[in-house]
Amino acid sequence: MLTYLSAALPQFTSPAGRLLALQCALRSDTRGHVTLADGLLRGMRLRGRRELWLELSQAGWLETATVREGPVTVRLLDAAVLDQAPGRGVRRRAAHWALHPAPLVLPPASPAALRLTALVLASLSSGTAANTEDMGTVSRMCGHSPQQTKELLDRLVSAHSLAIWRHDCDTDEVLWQFP
Repeated sequence: MLTYLSAALPQFTSPAGRLLALQCALRSDTRGHVTLADGLLRGMRLRGRRELWLELSQAGWLETATVREGPVTVRLLDAAVLDQAPGRGVRRRAAHWALHPAPLVLPPASPAALRLTALVLASLSSGTAANTEDMGTVSRMCGHSPQQTKELLDRLVSAHSLAIWRHDCDTDEVLWQFP
């Protein structure tokens, strides 16, 4: 879904907007309706962030809702999201995992850009000691430039969420290891 959203959303979509779109896509029903509980939005640090809903609406990705206290219900306009497989139960588990992407552990108050980068790395991890991926792929999935991605990887090391990371300029691959 992260790969799909990297293509479906405009490049300028904020990291918080991407995290919100991911939850909407994974939690939607077959008609594209999704209700996000107030507690979920509060836990994601996105409660009351009307600008995020407007950002996704202006991108033509969802129908704007009236953002107020309590749960938010929207309708997704992206037809490709409605045809997604596997089933809804699997997508709900993926939505929950996306909030706590093991093996990466971040403080709950981490900025959205850092949380999205951690989620992308966790989703690309193979379960081995060292993981590699093309820098362009990582940057595109995060919605950042390669330079921004490098800075965020440094911040993940500083937060002890990553043990190390390295960029091989010859192959343009990023290598990272978890603690």
